[in-house]
Amino acid sequence: FLFTDKSPCSTKYIILRTGFSGQIKTYLVFITSYFPWLTILVVLPIFAGSSIFLFPHRGNKMFRWYTLCICLLELLLTTYAFCYHFQLDDPLMQLKEDSKWIDVFDFHWRLGIDGLSIGPILLTGFITTLATLAAWPVTRNSRLFYFLMLAMYSGQIGLFSSRDLLLFFIMWELELIPVYLLLSMWGGKKRLYSATKFILYTAGGSIFFLIGVLGMGLYGSNEPTLDFERLINQSYPVSLEIIFYFGFLIAYAVKLPIIPLHTWLPDTHGEAHYSTCMLLAGILLKMGAYGLIRINMELLPHAHSIFSPWLVIIGTMQIIYAASTSLGQRNLKKRIAYSSVSHMGFTIIGIGSITDMGLNGAILQMLSHGFIGAALFFLAGTSCDRTRLVYLEEMGGISIPMPKIFTMFSSFSMASLALPGMSGFVAEFVVFFGLITSTKYLLMPKMLITFVMAIAMILTPIYLLSMLRQMFYGYKLFNIPNSNFLDSGPRELFLSICIFLPIIGIGIYPDFVLSLSVDKVHAILSNYYHR
Repeated sequence: FLFTDKSPCSTKYIILRTGFSGQIKTYLVFITSYFPWLTILVVLPIFAGSSIFLFPHRGNKMFRWYTLCICLLELLLTTYAFCYHFQLDDPLMQLKEDSKWIDVFDFHWRLGIDGLSIGPILLTGFITTLATLAAWPVTRNSRLFYFLMLAMYSGQIGLFSSRDLLLFFIMWELELIPVYLLLSMWGGKKRLYSATKFILYTAGGSIFFLIGVLGMGLYGSNEPTLDFERLINQSYPVSLEIIFYFGFLIAYAVKLPIIPLHTWLPDTHGEAHYSTCMLLAGILLKMGAYGLIRINMELLPHAHSIFSPWLVIIGTMQIIYAASTSLGQRNLKKRIAYSSVSHMGFTIIGIGSITDMGLNGAILQMLSHGFIGAALFFLAGTSCDRTRLVYLEEMGGISIPMPKIFTMFSSFSMASLALPGMSGFVAEFVVFFGLITSTKYLLMPKMLITFVMAIAMILTPIYLLSMLRQMFYGYKLFNIPNSNFLDSGPRELFLSICIFLPIIGIGIYPDFVLSLSVDKVHAILSNYYHR
């Protein structure tokens, strides 16, 4: 039925791909006006963050409130622009901007959003605002700390809204320096080791990314083209397309992460400040999955069709491997980090299924894990700050002196292990259903992969419930003299409730999120069914 669908969104997409795009572009410009919403959203955080250095130093309170106000303003502007200038039923790029940036290289500042990018952009605004609130205890060189958070904010919004390949790469690289500095200056004892490991892995993957960008831009034409809309219609020899795909995949495998290029993640999360962990788990990992859909799946469909069975196999192995490894971790943050690696395996499987249901499930899992992962790292960080302990075997009995943290930690752990009624359950169920209904794979491989995924879903509650038992039950900490632990304050409680509400909302009514991407997903996959 996908092939014969005559809905308005499909007709628009087919017209675009057959060359009659002028009328549609004129119509889109007419309804969205020329106001540069996306440029303002990309530029505002980093420019406003730069002005923080002009403020007189009168304590950290001024810097905290200023940064929080900038994040709230950005989130409100984003919400307003999307509510009043974005049409959900249109799979084409909207709010488009195209202006020359560097004349010598014919490099353009091209921005635009569609159903695929609107979810990650809203997630970025939401998590960054809450991460700023979570960073309230940071006092050492707080001016630079908050500036780096706002610089990351600009890079993330720019990546999710860019529709130029070179601009996408620049925004991809803009993340590296802020994260490196946040790790190396405000991390734990091994912060320099983890920061160096992070920069080596991500910069190494970026080399392959840059080669792929230049290869796609310079191939087959006298003038280099980096515009996504023109590259969609570009065809390549299959062998060359596979080389491009593999180069991009290495870069995404580091950020997503995909095994065996995941080893930087536990070290980074184990040493970073918990507000930085919220940004890493909530947004940074999603950049890899977004790039895999936006570039590999949309621009290189032949190669993706060849690689998709391997993505499903790797995703299944990743879920099992990371869940098993998480169970053996003594460090609380590293256990949650490996659970993130395991949950991102569902996103890889959904992308590899090449079905409407599977790809929508992958996008839903990206957003769901963004909320759950950020919340778990925040609560793990606050618990470790209060007890001064990071190893699980040293903990025990925290539930009595800290009942609020116990309640919140248990609730988010239930969401992570896919309890029905929460977002994790819906996302994983949709990915399961997408894989089972895929016509690309035979029945026996699908049954085998589904069986292995089911085993992994049994391992998830084992390591999460074991973590809760070691932390909150027992009597170990009662034997420590002067062990007066403070429970969650109003700030922590407010932040946890803010993250918990969308997790429950998506779990009860997932169509609210799926409606954002369903038309765009259908447009991407029509390229596979029409071949």
